[in-house]
Amino acid sequence: MIDHAHDLASVRDATERVLTAAAGLDNASVAEPSRLPGWSRGHVLAHLARNADALVNVLEGRPMYATASVRDADIERDAPRPLDVQLTDVRESGARFQDAGAAPADWSRTVELRNGVVDSASQIPFRRWAEVELHHVDMGIGYELEDLPEEFTQRETDFLVERFDGHPDVPSTHLTDGTHAWSTGRAAEKPEITVTGSLVDLLGWLCGRRDGSGLTVDGGSLPTLPPL
Repeated sequence: MIDHAHDLASVRDATERVLTAAAGLDNASVAEPSRLPGWSRGHVLAHLARNADALVNVLEGRPMYATASVRDADIERDAPRPLDVQLTDVRESGARFQDAGAAPADWSRTVELRNGVVDSASQIPFRRWAEVELHHVDMGIGYELEDLPEEFTQRETDFLVERFDGHPDVPSTHLTDGTHAWSTGRAAEKPEITVTGSLVDLLGWLCGRRDGSGLTVDGGSLPTLPPL
């Protein structure tokens, strides 16, 4: 069972980690490229702030973003801001998300995100947790996949395996870290491909942060996963 209150606390902790780390930057380094193609670190911080507000919209029954173009324009608008403005925005938008999460609500209700995706409201805090943790890594400021909380790494791997399960463009794939095992991709009587590696390397490949070079593949080549 999803414990949304636990996940909200985890979001708060993750937000403090990224704020503390980013506070060691300066305006010049915020403008430098992040690990995401075409995005500076300022883009990442701007996205974290605007995503918090977007998920408040989701929890309160409004469209996540007005349109995809408005989402993109807001990030481009906010990306060049000075570091202190960026940090204040991430902190204050994070507080708004926490306030929305603390409001009495039916956490079993279905909510709508982007592109027609629906989910249980109880999953929204975990989705925010993933945004904060993975984009902290994307900033390239010393926080790596290996630094992620173990609980998060396990749950995000489970989440992404489920996301690709049944996807027609992903071959039937068995994944294992030697202790845990998952199946994803197209339905088949038996897996077409087996992928083996550490949990961190599996997550890195599933979330598009690593190329899979640390993984062992049997039965074919490493599948190319659709964008998240």
